[in-house]
Amino acid sequence: MAFHSTPQRRKEEEAVEETKPAATPPSKGGLFGTGLSEWYALPIGITAAVPAIHFEWYVVNEETQLLAVFVAFCVAFYSQGGEAVFKALDDKSKAILAEHNEAEDKVIAALETKRDFLKTNQGMVEDFNAINGVREEAYGKLNAAGKIKPLHDLKGQMEKVLNMIVQEEASIAEKTKMALMEEATVEVTKKFGSSKALKKAALNAAIAQIKGETTAESSDPVTSEFVDFFKAKSAAIEKTADGSEEKMQREAIVAKINAVAKTEGFFFEFGADGVPKVTQAA
Repeated sequence: MAFHSTPQRRKEEEAVEETKPAATPPSKGGLFGTGLSEWYALPIGITAAVPAIHFEWYVVNEETQLLAVFVAFCVAFYSQGGEAVFKALDDKSKAILAEHNEAEDKVIAALETKRDFLKTNQGMVEDFNAINGVREEAYGKLNAAGKIKPLHDLKGQMEKVLNMIVQEEASIAEKTKMALMEEATVEVTKKFGSSKALKKAALNAAIAQIKGETTAESSDPVTSEFVDFFKAKSAAIEKTADGSEEKMQREAIVAKINAVAKTEGFFFEFGADGVPKVTQAA
């Protein structure tokens, strides 16, 4: 659809009309500009046609009759239906003009929207430059953090390993203590069950403690027996110790630490000798 602007065209036509020279005074209208009604043409024409036909100045044939009928039809159609045809054509022209104006309004609105969009995007280059600057700064910070992160991760892994070693050593010490206490209790109970002198000494000590007759020099036979047991046990362990038990404990701890290191992707693991080694994943 070609673009046109009705108000602009009307302005141009008005401007052209203003530049035209002044026209001659309009005629009076009517029959030949005399001001008489056009209906006077009918009797005048009949009066002129009678002598023309009589003296055969004008021969009336089939074409003339057909022309007369056609002219009569045109006159009747113009006088009776001309206004209706004009109104129909005028309405159609107004509808077409309204459609054109509506289409023009839509085109203008679209162009104004595009204009506003282009105005909004005038600073797009500056915005992208600012974004690139922020991105470059962020990458620099990430690179700096990337240098520190492995050290931080290694520190965390070492702390976790040390905590595991402390927990394992505490667990082993607790288990050993409980086993020694159970063994000492069994041995001291056997001694007191088989020795009447120990039973009597323990009873006297208990009675003296109840009466409050105990002194700093007095001793508890039960405590003495436990102390003697632990001294004997310690001496026996020193004689028979060959380091095998400590080695087994160390191997168990190393195995647990290596399992955790492999699962969580540590940078190192421990060898059979307990020395940490860097893994290939690091």
